[in-house]
Amino acid sequence: MKMKSPYKIIAIDLDGTLVRSDQSISPHTIDTLIRVQQQGVKVAIASGRPTFGTAHVADALHLENFDGYVMSYNGGEIYNWGTKERLHAQTLDRDVIPYIYNMCKKKQGMHIMTYIDREVISEVTDNDYICYSSMRNRMPIRQVDDFVTAAQSTGIVKCIIVGEPTLLPSLEKKMQDTLKGKAGVFRSEPFFLEIVPEGIDKAKGLEILLQKIGLSREELVAFGDGYNDIPMLQFAGLGVAMGNSAEEIKKAADIVTLSNNDDGVVNVLESLILRPLYKPY
Repeated sequence: MKMKSPYKIIAIDLDGTLVRSDQSISPHTIDTLIRVQQQGVKVAIASGRPTFGTAHVADALHLENFDGYVMSYNGGEIYNWGTKERLHAQTLDRDVIPYIYNMCKKKQGMHIMTYIDREVISEVTDNDYICYSSMRNRMPIRQVDDFVTAAQSTGIVKCIIVGEPTLLPSLEKKMQDTLKGKAGVFRSEPFFLEIVPEGIDKAKGLEILLQKIGLSREELVAFGDGYNDIPMLQFAGLGVAMGNSAEEIKKAADIVTLSNNDDGVVNVLESLILRPLYKPY
């Protein structure tokens, strides 16, 4: 007898999880996620990227056709991709932006960026890490003379300080202590230090989404590979770490799958949802 999967929604990180090292997505993975949605299971992108930076992936997965969801900025914004209705949004306290900027400027070799509308905003255009963000999000860089003024002129969800991985951990700790109760500070990549509104993480974003659509955490499968994925891996009914994850992330998950370059997402979804499961009697 065929058994029905208990899982009704999949939350999936992009970089290092769905997206391969060459910034592509396996056609097998795309096909699998479309077939999962055809079974009635919802798919939610759960990424630290800006909303526009996820759009081409959401479209490739046909989220619009299946009323899937995009949770961007680590939970700072949530959209129903079918209706394009914004279900949730939080913005960074504008008063902390000068402090973030000044902390960045005190450190040699660091720069700061943010996202406004469909652009990457920074005072420099030739930094490798900022160019990398521009490339993977498919968003052009707009150079500004005064970052603080530009960032304070509209509601932004986060600032990112970029720099060599060896430089960021000490700054992360110092800013976590100073901004406690005002903003969250974490590394989404070894070279990206993100500053977001207080209380934002992927678990809290998914909790909000589940409440809005009437599903429970037990019905959620979450896939991730980064430190910013740990909260959602621990929150989900089933947390799946990618094989390319650090050991700390793997320990936070319920199971570990293959790497992002080896269709790790497919490996789990086929066994959980797509393969017929039979009772042993």
